Amino acid sequence: MALVTKADIRLHLLCMFFAVGSFVWGYNVGILSSVLVHPGFVRVMGHLTPSRKGVITAIYYLGTCYVLISHPVSDIFGRRYAALTGILIVAVGNAFECGATGPGAYAMMIAGRIISGIGVGMLSTSVPLYQSEVAPAGKRGKYVVLNHVGFVAGLAAGFWIGYAVTFWNATAYDIYVSWRVSLAIVLVPCLIFGIGLPFLPETPRWLIEHGYYDLAHKSLYWLREGSFTEAEIEAELLHIRENVEISRASGEATWLSLFRDRNLFERLWRASLLQFMAQMCGATAMKYYLPTLFAKLGLPTRVALMAGGIESTLKIVMTVIEMFLIDHLGRRVTLTVGCIAMGFGMLINGVSGQVYPDNTNRTADIVCIVFIFIYALGYSMGFGPAAWVYGSEIFPTAVRARGLNFSASAGAIGSIVVAQVWPVGIDTIGSKIYFFFMAVNFICIPIIARFYPETKGRPLEDMDLLFNRSIQRVDEYVDDHSEPVLPKNVSHPSHS
Repeated sequence: MALVTKADIRLHLLCMFFAVGSFVWGYNVGILSSVLVHPGFVRVMGHLTPSRKGVITAIYYLGTCYVLISHPVSDIFGRRYAALTGILIVAVGNAFECGATGPGAYAMMIAGRIISGIGVGMLSTSVPLYQSEVAPAGKRGKYVVLNHVGFVAGLAAGFWIGYAVTFWNATAYDIYVSWRVSLAIVLVPCLIFGIGLPFLPETPRWLIEHGYYDLAHKSLYWLREGSFTEAEIEAELLHIRENVEISRASGEATWLSLFRDRNLFERLWRASLLQFMAQMCGATAMKYYLPTLFAKLGLPTRVALMAGGIESTLKIVMTVIEMFLIDHLGRRVTLTVGCIAMGFGMLINGVSGQVYPDNTNRTADIVCIVFIFIYALGYSMGFGPAAWVYGSEIFPTAVRARGLNFSASAGAIGSIVVAQVWPVGIDTIGSKIYFFFMAVNFICIPIIARFYPETKGRPLEDMDLLFNRSIQRVDEYVDDHSEPVLPKNVSHPSHS
C-alpha cells in the first residue's frame, strides 16, 4: 500500500477546505478584539463602558445558541448545505456590522452580531460534523482538529489585519472607514467557501440515512481509495448501514430520545459539559479581550495588537502539532495536559497582579505576557480542538447533528457568561479574576479523568459499545478496551 494514498490527499484537501468555514468563525472573533479598541469604532458607538463592550461580545453567542435550528438543515439537506446556509447568514450579519452608523449604530452592531452568531453557530457544528463523518476511525482526531486549525488561523488573521489597520489613520475618513473594511474582509473567504461547497461529496453516513445507497458507496470509495481494500470498504459501508437501520428501528432520531434514552443521555451531558468547560476556562476572554489585557500590562494599543497576532500564530503551530498527537495520546490526555497549562497560566497572572499591582514591576508584566502565551498553547492542545472532536464522534448518525448542536449551545452559554464576567471583573477586582478561571481549569481535570471514556481509534458506529455501561463501570471498560479499533476486513452478517 502506498505511503500517501489518493484517499489521504483527498481527505486532507477536503477537511482543509471545510476549515475555511472555521476560518470565518475565527476571523470574526479575532477582528472584533481589534475593532473594540479602534478609535473610529469607539467614536461611532459612543461611550463604551465595560458592560456595553461585554454585550457586544456576548450577544454574538446568544446568536450561536440558536445552533439548535441548524440540525434540521443538516439532517434534511445535508452537512454541506447546512454549512452553506451558515456562511450566507454570516455574510448578512457582517453587512449590518460594517454599516453601523449614526444614532442607531450600537443597535445595528448588536443586530449584526446576533445574525452573524446564528450563522457561525451553524458553521461551528456542520464543519466538524462533516469532518468526523468522512474520516476513518484511526485518523478521525487529526482530520477534525483541522476544524480548530482553521479557527485559530482565522483568529490570527483577524489580529494581524487589526494590527495593520492601525496604520490606516492619515485622515478622519481613514479612521471612519478602516475598521469597517477590516470587518468586511471576511466576505472573501465566505465567497470562496460558499462557491465550493456544492461541488463536494456528501458524507456516506448522511446518504445512507436518507436511502442513497449507491451514492453512499461511491462517496465512501472515493474517501477510502488506496487506503483500504475493497473488502474493508464494503465492511465499513455495511457497518454504517446496519447502525442506521438499528437507530431507525429504535426510534431514537428525535430530540426527546437524547433525554429519554439512558445511553444517549450519557453522551449528551458529557458533550455539553465539555463544551461548557471549554469556554468557562477563560478562552472567550482571551480571544476577545487580549489587546485590552496586554494594554493593562503596559503595552501600547498597536503593540498589544501585534502581540495578539503573535499569540494567535503560535496557536496555529500548537494546533497543527495537536493534529498528530490526538490520535496517539488520546482525547483525555490532551485535554488534561491543556487544563494543567491553562490553570498555571491563570495562576501566575493572578499572583503577579497581586504582588506587583498597577504595573509596578516590568519583569512581572513580561512574565504575565509569557504565561498568557502558555495559556493559549494549552487551549490549542486541549479544549480548543478536543471538545469538538469528542462531541462530533460520540453520537449515532441519526442524532449526531442534534447532539452536537445541543452541546454547542452549552458552549455558547459558557461564552456569554465569560464575555460578561471578564470585562466587569477585571475592571472591579483586577487580577483576582484570574484565580476564578484558574480554579475552573483545575476542577476540569478530575472531571475529565472520571467521566470521559477514551474514544480514539473507535469507528463511529462502535460508540454504543463505549457508552452502554453504567457510569460506575466506565473506567473499567476503558482499561479493557484501550487499543484502537482497526477497520474490519470481514463483512458483518446480513440481517436480511
